[in-house]
Amino acid sequence: MDVAALIQSITIAALPVVLAITLHEAAHGYVARHFGDPTAWQAGRVSLNPLRHIDPFGTVLLPLILFVMNSPVLFGWAKPVPVNFSRLRHPKRDMLWVAAAGPTVNLLMALAWAGLYKLSLLIPANVYSLPLEKMSGIGISINLALMVLNLLPLPPLDGGRIAVSLLPHPLALKFARLERWGFLILLVLLYFHVLDYIMWPFVALFTNLIVILFQLN
Repeated sequence: MDVAALIQSITIAALPVVLAITLHEAAHGYVARHFGDPTAWQAGRVSLNPLRHIDPFGTVLLPLILFVMNSPVLFGWAKPVPVNFSRLRHPKRDMLWVAAAGPTVNLLMALAWAGLYKLSLLIPANVYSLPLEKMSGIGISINLALMVLNLLPLPPLDGGRIAVSLLPHPLALKFARLERWGFLILLVLLYFHVLDYIMWPFVALFTNLIVILFQLN
């Protein structure tokens, strides 16, 4: 791939990648505020402005590296939205809804990009239809990857917080202690490609469901 083609591809991928990562974090802050914790709101993190959420490595560099390496699925992260769970009206119960907000938004964005993908197939071929098709495909892919990744039951991922919310209190306390090691565990799973066997079957399942739902084949 020459430089011009690479720049064009990065430009097409930038919008869905940044939206997928940043809106995921903004959703956490919005739902936390709804349930009584204004911490993210006061910090200016309940915003659609991507600049408020971008992490130089997780939002920009890592997705770029994966894209250049032709990774089958892109993913990354934004700066975590500050949430003070003790300020929630019902901390253990409401933690579930705050944690689930991010993956839910990713699923909704995947469906929205699928709608745009379908539109790109229906409109007459023009200078915009192919870029829209490529951008929408990336939008579906990264949102489903982020949704599945964040639903893994490993603190501090959203799935880990959901598990803490659902477990009986004594077990929840013990499980929550994994959070200090969660990122390291995730890196080890990524390095040894264990995540490939855990994530991609679920990503493929949801991709196939979207293909069937929107008749994209």
